[in-house]
Amino acid sequence: MFNSKTGSDSSKGSSGSGMPNHINSDTVIEGSIKAKGNLRIDGKLTGTLECQGRVVIGASGSVDGEIRCENAEIEGSINANIIVSELLSLKATAKVQGDIVTKKLAIEPGASFSGSCSMGGVVKDISSNAGKQQQEQRQEKSA
Repeated sequence: MFNSKTGSDSSKGSSGSGMPNHINSDTVIEGSIKAKGNLRIDGKLTGTLECQGRVVIGASGSVDGEIRCENAEIEGSINANIIVSELLSLKATAKVQGDIVTKKLAIEPGASFSGSCSMGGVVKDISSNAGKQQQEQRQEKSA
């Protein structure tokens, strides 16, 4: 997935292509990350992550905060709200605590998930007000 073609210049010069960003296992980042391309985290991030491409959290990776991206593959530990506009894939080694909003969700046997999940065509912001509004709408429909 993150391999580049050797001897080819086709990946140079276009936004969001080429080599992905990679945070190694011995790296700790506190703060916000914004990326236009793909991003792999094998280290630790405490803060927010916004990525216009694919995010991969490796088995040794962890995120504490919030993740917003187009596609995500989780193998490590997450204590964050996750907003994915397309596909979120939780691998067998994934441990996720937090709320998920995504269009599509794939969970392998062995993955751990604790939180709420909202799926569908429209990705909405996760907030305490949004949850209250959805609960009020359900009560109005049942009345």
